Amino acid sequence: MRMKIKQLKNPQGQAGLIGQEVTVKGWVRTIRNQKTFAFIEVNDGSTLSNFQIVANADLPNYEKIINQLSTGVSVAITGSIAESPGQNQVLEMHAKEIAIIGLCDPEAYPLQKKRHSFEFLRSIAHLRPRTNTLGAVTRVRNALAFATHRFFQERGFLYIHTPIITAADCEGAGKMFRVTTLDMEKPPRKDGKIDFSQDFFSKPAYLTVSGQLNGEIYACALSDIYTFGPTFRAENSNTSRHLAEFWMIEPEMAFADINDDMDNAEAYLKYVLNDVMQNCVEDLQFFDKFVSPGLIQRLQHVVETPFERASYSYAIRILEKSNKPFEFPVNWGADLQSEHERFLAEEYFAKPVILTDYPKGIKAFYMRANEDDKTVAAMDILVPKIGEIVGGSQREERIDVLMEKLKENNLHPEDYWWYLELRKYGSVPHAGYGVGFERLLQFATGMENIRDVIPFPRYPGKADF
Repeated sequence: MRMKIKQLKNPQGQAGLIGQEVTVKGWVRTIRNQKTFAFIEVNDGSTLSNFQIVANADLPNYEKIINQLSTGVSVAITGSIAESPGQNQVLEMHAKEIAIIGLCDPEAYPLQKKRHSFEFLRSIAHLRPRTNTLGAVTRVRNALAFATHRFFQERGFLYIHTPIITAADCEGAGKMFRVTTLDMEKPPRKDGKIDFSQDFFSKPAYLTVSGQLNGEIYACALSDIYTFGPTFRAENSNTSRHLAEFWMIEPEMAFADINDDMDNAEAYLKYVLNDVMQNCVEDLQFFDKFVSPGLIQRLQHVVETPFERASYSYAIRILEKSNKPFEFPVNWGADLQSEHERFLAEEYFAKPVILTDYPKGIKAFYMRANEDDKTVAAMDILVPKIGEIVGGSQREERIDVLMEKLKENNLHPEDYWWYLELRKYGSVPHAGYGVGFERLLQFATGMENIRDVIPFPRYPGKADF
């Protein structure tokens, strides 16, 4: 019977495994040949730590097999489970049969025992999941994704698959990847311009920047929904916080206002981070020790502490009076930069903070206008080390106001006719938010670069693997 190493290391079942014969399959991490016996460390990716196997020289073809074992070789090893006299493990296996599944040339294998830079590992993205760090990131990513679905499902939200190809720009920013089947060397033209009526969709089409607008359609029929999928931004950003392809969690709630939005977003973050702390203990201890000291304490602080709530205007006053030498100037009407957000979350409030009521000029057209006609019912959640991790708002449900906002943002109402009709036929107050999943992962793991928390990062000049 094959057993995952995670099962063998589960404290609740270890006593019952002693004396049992099992098979472990995985990749060799290290081998120490002591002539008459050998210690083989194997990992199958189910957990951070390896499993120790003791192979004695009386095994069939012992010398031939041991000489073929090196880091990266895939094996199937059958043996009996016994208590380990070593300090670092409770159980070990005494091998009865070792089968080599796939050889690995130790001279050519890129992953050696030394520590490799994350930049180098990105160049071998097909092998980097075998490292301790990327393996741990992947397990935490899996746990956060599973906890995300459980959080919304427990609260009666429906999971909606929104389209990846769209003709609408949710943010009105225009930085979108175009989808086309036209021959770009000789595209059809009409009146001197490319004739997109001859394209696959008979109009310009793009990769989506957000599933929000489509999510609103279903929220305005089924009350509470959420999306969780890939989104795309064609921004030439080479920073540690930006990707061209990333994942977003986007709930939408009907009959809800900005306060409901903030309550749900705060509860979500506390829920998923607490879940990871319960289910990824070994991985978080690794990150705390080797990647970001103090990580577990920071996560615990978020889970246990009520978030601060403050207006954008109040935050601007705080920043102006801070006498901090910010790189980007602070003034009312300007968008907050990462340095401003981190100062608020790390130094001034010293905990997560939800900022509300942003100037309408720096926010998207769909956000509900406040009575002052200067601000909108928007909210951002800022956390230490990252800055903004959640952005949301109450949506504009008044059709006349929404029409004016589209015009102010130089967007064509005819392109959003269906979005406007939601306000025409049984309009309701509704609200939602978006969570950048990779930024959440950065916060949960302490990883500095967003390119190292997604399996295959896409950024300017890079679409490999």
